[in-house]
Amino acid sequence: MTISSAPADLPLVRRLEAVGFRAWPAASVVYDGSWQVRLTGGHPSKRLNCIVPLDPSDYRDLDTRLAKATKRFEDYGRRLVLRETPLAPPPMIRHLEESGWEAFESVDVLTAGLASLELPDTLDYLPSHDIGRFADACLQVGEEDAALKPALAEVLSAIKPPSGYFMKQDPNNGAVATVLCVQDNDLAGILSLAVAEKHRREGLGTEMMSSALRWARISGAKTAWLQVEKSNEAALSLYHRLGFRKAYSYRYWRQGD
Repeated sequence: MTISSAPADLPLVRRLEAVGFRAWPAASVVYDGSWQVRLTGGHPSKRLNCIVPLDPSDYRDLDTRLAKATKRFEDYGRRLVLRETPLAPPPMIRHLEESGWEAFESVDVLTAGLASLELPDTLDYLPSHDIGRFADACLQVGEEDAALKPALAEVLSAIKPPSGYFMKQDPNNGAVATVLCVQDNDLAGILSLAVAEKHRREGLGTEMMSSALRWARISGAKTAWLQVEKSNEAALSLYHRLGFRKAYSYRYWRQGD
């Protein structure tokens, strides 16, 4: 079974995939035919460590190519993960199902036209360009291991398009909310939106999103995009209220235990 029975706008999918790769760049990118093999030794993000099929007609020699990718991932100490977008060949997905692979996470890609977006009148935050400080804030808000800072800073430093790092600091608790906005020509990607657990339901998500989207609009972006797990109902509710709508979905696969 594929991720959606509704036909996707494949040119839009290709464009959003391309800007997504640039907005969250992997340390190592190689191609096997049209499959993009993405690996980042120091950071565990699934988007940075997966293979992404990019041509619905490219499904030759599946077992051989998947075995080769498995070996490459094992060399990095990682388990092979495949990311299925509407560009993935349906015969390949059937092969995964028949071979005992399992789909384990589904994500919606949402877009919104910035010109017509009515943003709430909230406190604005100015973007920072301090990668180290933003990395510290992301790890603190997400309650992640501080040892990940060098790897996260490396990913952030590799982003080529103009980027704005938005943070809210609490005098007593340090960073309490973050969001990254990456402007790639007329498209603005919203990444790393997070609010510290004890500061949720205070409107901080709306404030951070509004600041990032206003910055993107002033900077010349026409459309905003983001990715959100289907299970994250609170985030989906926020994005829908702001005017975002689903463009397509993707999901991750891994070999079954």
